[in-house]
Amino acid sequence: MPEIVGQLNGEKLNIAIVVAKFNDIVTNKLLNGAREKLLQLNVAEQNITVVKVPGAMEIPRIVKLLSESERFDGIIALGAVVKGETAHFDYVCAESATGVSQTSLNGFVPVMYGILTTENMAQALNRAGGKAGNKGSECAVDVVEMANLEIELKK
Repeated sequence: MPEIVGQLNGEKLNIAIVVAKFNDIVTNKLLNGAREKLLQLNVAEQNITVVKVPGAMEIPRIVKLLSESERFDGIIALGAVVKGETAHFDYVCAESATGVSQTSLNGFVPVMYGILTTENMAQALNRAGGKAGNKGSECAVDVVEMANLEIELKK
């Protein structure tokens, strides 16, 4: 029985990272984790494009535009939404997740969702290089694997 798996070698891949500037104490760590892991996986520095947007709500539109551009083999979406005292948190989480998910399903390339949704800043920092690892780094591994898998499936 044939088994098809995506390789963890990004040598020929072009990857875009869309990162929110809001909560940059967290998102910069996510970005650094993603960038470092992509380089470790042989994605060339010149093949990593970083697009900074104001916040998590702006991520889905840019992810969609990048997917439609056909310039990239995969996209990573990074952000940090930390719960406050209003319902705004729920709205931002739901809308950003839905928007990125729609592009992931209907777009042209795999999209990895690395938008943290946490109760407090400590939880966010723990997921951006602390005790719980780095979600940016995890997304980098996943996007390389998925991009290669899709390339393999299209042969």
